[in-house]
Amino acid sequence: MSDAIKHECGVAFIRLLKPLEYFTEKYGTPFYGLKKLQLLMAKQINRGQDGAGIGVIKLDPQFGQRYIARKRSNASNPVAGIFDEVNQTLSELDQDKITNALYLKENFPYAGELLLGHLRYGTHGGNSLENLHPFLRQNNWMCRNLVLAGNYNLTNVDELFSQLIELGQQPKEISDNVTMLEKIGHFLDEENERLFKQFKKEGYTNFEITQKIKEHLNVENILKNAFKRTDGGYNMVGMIGHGASFVMRDPNGIRPSFWYANDEMLVVASERAAITTTFNVDYKSIKEVTPGCALIIQKDGSYEEKRILEAKPQKSCSFERIYFSRGNDADIYHERKALGKLLAPKVLDALNNDIENTVFAYIPNTAATSFYGMIDGINDWLKIRRSEVLMAERETLTPERIQEILTYRIRREKILVKDAKMRTFITNDNDREDLVGHAYDVTYGVIEPEKDTLVIIDDSIVRGTTLKTSILRILGRLKPKKIIIVSSAPQILFPDCYGIDMSRLKDFVAFRALLELLKERGLMHKLDETYALCKAEMQKPADQMENQVIGLYKLFSQEEISKKIAEIVTPENFKPKVQIIFQTVEDLHLACPNHTGDWYFTGDFPTPGGNKITNRAFIYFMEKNNARAY
Repeated sequence: MSDAIKHECGVAFIRLLKPLEYFTEKYGTPFYGLKKLQLLMAKQINRGQDGAGIGVIKLDPQFGQRYIARKRSNASNPVAGIFDEVNQTLSELDQDKITNALYLKENFPYAGELLLGHLRYGTHGGNSLENLHPFLRQNNWMCRNLVLAGNYNLTNVDELFSQLIELGQQPKEISDNVTMLEKIGHFLDEENERLFKQFKKEGYTNFEITQKIKEHLNVENILKNAFKRTDGGYNMVGMIGHGASFVMRDPNGIRPSFWYANDEMLVVASERAAITTTFNVDYKSIKEVTPGCALIIQKDGSYEEKRILEAKPQKSCSFERIYFSRGNDADIYHERKALGKLLAPKVLDALNNDIENTVFAYIPNTAATSFYGMIDGINDWLKIRRSEVLMAERETLTPERIQEILTYRIRREKILVKDAKMRTFITNDNDREDLVGHAYDVTYGVIEPEKDTLVIIDDSIVRGTTLKTSILRILGRLKPKKIIIVSSAPQILFPDCYGIDMSRLKDFVAFRALLELLKERGLMHKLDETYALCKAEMQKPADQMENQVIGLYKLFSQEEISKKIAEIVTPENFKPKVQIIFQTVEDLHLACPNHTGDWYFTGDFPTPGGNKITNRAFIYFMEKNNARAY
């Protein structure tokens, strides 16, 4: 993606179902789980490179022994940094101790059966260590300890925060992380209290009650109470001090969550391919956590999915398929190829079928798969075209002409090359922009100046900034007659509030195109009208709000907005003509039929909070408030 946008976040969880000694005997190391956790996190590094953390819980520790450990890092390579520190601690032990599972269980903090990892992009809330997952809620009672991490964003944090105040708590900050930690923690405390009173009445001693609570803690009830009024997208993993754990997914299935289990372990990750690679298992054996359900793993290792929230229409995030998730997942790979293939007819129309004077390329590197699909689509057309030419010329064909027709090929080249990220000491904005604009370079000598058209496919176009300040300027050095930028995603019109860092309307090039069109057509009063409508909506309960920004976009066609976007991103005094082709929402759903979450393209939000966030984002724009809308 040329315009980098950030995503929150990735999770990795491993529950060993055998004692550490088992893994020592079978795999030659008591650190089997820890090593697999590192690999599982490394295979999802695309989901967050600004910070990382791990949490470990040991089953059945001796009294007085540490049984919860956590390590977090916001270093330049946080995953490697965390495990380097862990290995450094191990290097201080002699070989006998390193292979002694019993010794490690008692003395090494990260030798445990429950292992949780998290990768974060530092968006909302900054990127200090305090903002990095996993979060820890500590208590001297084992069953009241909670470790929490996830890939989530809640739209009604204010409401949930107020609930905590009503319960008598005083959270240290207003954020979805602290709010959910304390909300789950509150009902965890209540469940402990309920069981304590029950067993006390039955005549058990306090010591005996502690053991009974470990055996009878009802995680399902805790989650039903804690998630009752949440609005947002989430894949949340929690570990309770005594060894029970859970994976909770939002009822619309917005955020991805996959799991796999055998007789040795249960593993959870944000991406299926990460599990496939890390454990060398058939991807068909990997399951999704059912939306609105929790995968609950008891202390004894038994596990079961439980319905926590009422089922809702599944609206899994389509951006996961377009861009965020790694493309080595079999389904995602084919979907991305389909996205490209569905664009081929539109590209051919823009070229008037003149592929002889066209060079096809992509913006490295995540758009490569959709590029292959686009080329496949054009090749399909080319096969038909060859047949048509052969039939039309059949009376006059010569062997040389037949050979010429049959060897007609698409010109596909590697045009753009991404260089290492440049850092500069220059503080002047114009000079800095000039240097940053050299993040890409081009392959010279494959474009015929003033004659060839250049077609470049990208995953999506969000802000358009990189296109204008960098990519188009660089492509202009090749002097093509025309440049066609193809987006495998539709136009991004609305903010996301479920885990993608797209919150301000003015950042979207499509919204800026809308403003230009309103100005040109004498419709600027529509902004004030929409502002009044949005303000009125904010007085309603969230579940009654409607998205009032949609009306502005309905004033213009997709083609009109695309044309204006092309004008906006074209650099000043730029000679080649620039055209932009966007994917349609209809074709997006054809390519990704099981991931129909498209609110950033359509404004059709799966939860009430989405409409609230969009209206608020427009209000902030009109009031020149640069704050995030969520």
